Amino acid sequence: MNQVTSIAVGFDGSVESETALRWAAGMAHESGASLTVVHASGILERLGSAFDPDVVPEAVESIMAQEGIDPSRYHWVIEEGDACSALLACASPPVNAQVLVVGSRGHGKRPGTMIGSVSLEVVQHAKVPVVVVPGS
Repeated sequence: MNQVTSIAVGFDGSVESETALRWAAGMAHESGASLTVVHASGILERLGSAFDPDVVPEAVESIMAQEGIDPSRYHWVIEEGDACSALLACASPPVNAQVLVVGSRGHGKRPGTMIGSVSLEVVQHAKVPVVVVPGS
């Protein structure tokens, strides 16, 4: 595989997505890649989430500072729509992510499942490598 220069990670404010964000930040730090943090703000996400999307910038900035990632190396986007589509779109222009990173499950936890529906759908449809980061 060629040098990774662009990574996209899904972030919904859950503990699992924070773990994925920290993992992606580590990969970006080691590889020198840019990092795009994606939060989907579709109607289903707003109905099912206790997370306030208005705090995404603060949460991301705090985590990136803790991980030692310079603000010039990452940006965050809040996309209208479902989480899977928002993350998959990052493999295309203008982001052109070469790797997608997602937590194993997010706010939409379903009892008895080992992996969340978004993680599973991203893995099934991605045209670039996907890293599913297990929860802590």
